Amino acid sequence: VCATVDDVAAALDQFGAPYVVKDDGLAAGKGVVVTDDRHVAIEHAAACLARGGDARVVVEEFLDGPEVSLFAITDGTTVLPLQPAQDFKRVGEDDTGPNTGGMGAYSPLPWAPADLVSDVTERVLQPVVDAMARRGTPFSGLLYAGLAMTSRGVRVVEFNARFGDPETQVVLA
Repeated sequence: VCATVDDVAAALDQFGAPYVVKDDGLAAGKGVVVTDDRHVAIEHAAACLARGGDARVVVEEFLDGPEVSLFAITDGTTVLPLQPAQDFKRVGEDDTGPNTGGMGAYSPLPWAPADLVSDVTERVLQPVVDAMARRGTPFSGLLYAGLAMTSRGVRVVEFNARFGDPETQVVLA
């Protein structure tokens, strides 16, 4: 998490290209820039930080591979996963251009490993629900895991306690 352009530059140097810079505030799914151009990454960070106040940006490691959304319903003990989905994030063909708030989605994912849902439930979702209960902060409701299917295995990009848009429509259809 960076609060100055100098902090951003140091983080970019640490991770290397491709660069991932995210606005730490609400941005309707459009606050992230993924680029090989260091100058573009710094410009995006500077624009986010220019909001003033407690504005910050997050510089992250680039995660190769497609993103998948997996929703699960939990009563605080049992985790019931739903069908995974993938949305179309970028405005251009072949996943190019800036991110959008989501331009459609599909499910099921014919290319996904057959054990994706059981693996993520066992290694990610159930341990998170169990850990929250152990901490005295049990969670019941909907848990949304944003995942990256990287060359190094599944990585968690984000968690939300809500459905995602536009994936919800295809999962519940």
